[in-house]
Amino acid sequence: MSGDFSFEIAARDGAARQGAISTPRGVIRTPAFMPVGTAGTVKAMYPGEVRALGADVILGNTYHLMLRPGAERIASLGGLHAFMNWPHPILTDSGGFQVMSLAKLRKLDERGVVFQSHLDGARHELTPERAMEIQRLLGADIQMQLDECVRLPCSEPETERAMRLSLRWAARSKAAFGTQPGRAIFAIVQGGAARRLRIESARELVAMDFPGYAIGGLAVGEPQNVMLDLIETIAPHLPEERPRYLMGVGTPGDLIKSVERGVDMFDCVMPTRAGRHGMVFTRFGRINLRNARHADDPRPIDEQLSCVAARDYSRAYWHHLTKAGEILAMMALTAVNLAYYQDLMAGMREAIAKGRFEDFRDEVEEGWERGEKRER
Repeated sequence: MSGDFSFEIAARDGAARQGAISTPRGVIRTPAFMPVGTAGTVKAMYPGEVRALGADVILGNTYHLMLRPGAERIASLGGLHAFMNWPHPILTDSGGFQVMSLAKLRKLDERGVVFQSHLDGARHELTPERAMEIQRLLGADIQMQLDECVRLPCSEPETERAMRLSLRWAARSKAAFGTQPGRAIFAIVQGGAARRLRIESARELVAMDFPGYAIGGLAVGEPQNVMLDLIETIAPHLPEERPRYLMGVGTPGDLIKSVERGVDMFDCVMPTRAGRHGMVFTRFGRINLRNARHADDPRPIDEQLSCVAARDYSRAYWHHLTKAGEILAMMALTAVNLAYYQDLMAGMREAIAKGRFEDFRDEVEEGWERGEKRER
């Protein structure tokens, strides 16, 4: 491998941006959706299938991989790319969110966080330096700073405390990242729902000069309008020439509205988790294939989608397999959702390049509205 990490914007349409992140392991076309491969796999999918559906990059997770099978073990086996047979770019989340949402008996201080594994209760410590060491051992192309995530709603004093700690951890994370040719570290803007804290966090992180910036601490149950308002608040304070990553988001509607506000990168478990439970996302909106109305429905899920499962099998068939708990349904419907998400991102990239993003947005949203009316 050779080359550097870089980001170039090729086209703009309003605040929406179309471009590319270049890494030694390949180009990430933006706006980009990253399928979540938390534990070294996008659930129910072979890596080659994920690639064939259009993914340029996937996400792995420091918290899960440090617990099982261990970063040092993965490194000894050639790194995460070789371990899971994904030779393309990988972004790793630093584990801050999982420590908040999954770990037991968490104790946090200036140094880092000590927690008990949700798997076996074993005690672990995660500091900014250790989070970066794990991500380096994994071989991640894009690595995230360690931050503290707070549960919303949260008091402003507690939110401010966590935001300022995350800023100090950002500086330590960047120092620990050091120099890794061809790789990058992204900072994470925190501050809950408080605009002044979000702006201060963004400004302080920009002053540290990171290669990319993420917006964290959203997609935790707040209404969509709150999330969008915060994106509009934060985006003007981030550098135009650096990628912007909205963490843990979201629905197809979230993606379109966030791209419209200048976001370049996304990840979310929603398409894979929903597929495993019989819910698919399509140009007709959401379709719950567990619903009895599909038991006698001979139509395909969506004959225009770039996925065999969506085109060549009936809704009645997938209803049957989903109700029967068949593994094939989980695999196939996961593929349907990943195909739809990647097709949606490709459609947005093309629309921005042609200067017709608003028309594209309206056409997609009208299709969802018509389809969901028909489903009711």
